[in-house]
Amino acid sequence: MGAAAVLAVGPTDDVMAAGTRPPGSPAFGNTAPGEPLLSTYRALLDQYRRLGQMSPPSAVLPVMTEQTHALRALAVRTGSRPGHELFALAARFAEYTGWLFQEAGDESAALGWTAHAVDLAEASGDHDLASYALVRRALIAYYGGEAEDTVALAEGARSDRLPPRIRGLAAQREAQGHALAGDHDACMRGLDRARTLLSKDAGPSPAAPVLGTTHLIDPVTMITGWSLVDLGRPRAASEILDRECARLPTDAWRTRARYGVRRALAHGLAGEIDHACTLTERLLPLTVNVSSATVARDLRRLSRTLSRHPRNRSYLAIAPHLAAALAPVP
Repeated sequence: MGAAAVLAVGPTDDVMAAGTRPPGSPAFGNTAPGEPLLSTYRALLDQYRRLGQMSPPSAVLPVMTEQTHALRALAVRTGSRPGHELFALAARFAEYTGWLFQEAGDESAALGWTAHAVDLAEASGDHDLASYALVRRALIAYYGGEAEDTVALAEGARSDRLPPRIRGLAAQREAQGHALAGDHDACMRGLDRARTLLSKDAGPSPAAPVLGTTHLIDPVTMITGWSLVDLGRPRAASEILDRECARLPTDAWRTRARYGVRRALAHGLAGEIDHACTLTERLLPLTVNVSSATVARDLRRLSRTLSRHPRNRSYLAIAPHLAAALAPVP
């Protein structure tokens, strides 16, 4: 899975036909890698994102960091348009690597890799990723419980010159910050703005991976349910999250764990302890498999909510398994 495996596609007939020489060839720095190499890397990023849905971050991070370095090295050695495309793709690898570090609980590394992604994007001529990086930083602030910083960072990506998707994701994140602050009206306005903007998103070009989640059919509605928990309206939240979680792909383990735990939390906060425990029992294997630091925050909150009912039989049945899922990994 390492970078060498990808670079091995260089000498293939298809790549040579596109004008590419194997790495190490004297003329390599003056020729274009060709679409086959770029397509291979794009396909790899898709596969790594799939692996990231089903694996702990530690299983994917080593190869992601190596692939990012390999892509940057190729881009430096390649001139003109293909080099810019390689820099742009390296930026997406770096951005995803930053997200994986956040999932691993290393916020410092997450911020560092996000900044690296911006540098790589700038080298490719893409100035929009810097604004999306604000959305990523806002997410870190959100999970840190910093409502004002979440809103302020997301507001930095409001410019009309930005693509609708980035502005829509920023509005969505801003809404989450308002929810964290308990401002219902501002949250709903942000979500309405997000829906309008995301409806204008024409989708990525074939050469560009999707920014943000790819597993939510209706992200604004899901985030509405998510935000209603923060706004202290768990019953309304649970109705939305029940419906939206049922639409998640079965192989999107990390996404199912993330929103499933918040769904269970909504039911628990609404006083539906037995149902919340049933949902939690089903989710625990997923949470253990994906080992997400961000999911663990909601799982701890869910544990505290359920523990307020120490005599409930459903809670007593899952309490040891819940404690084990939250125990530090040795």
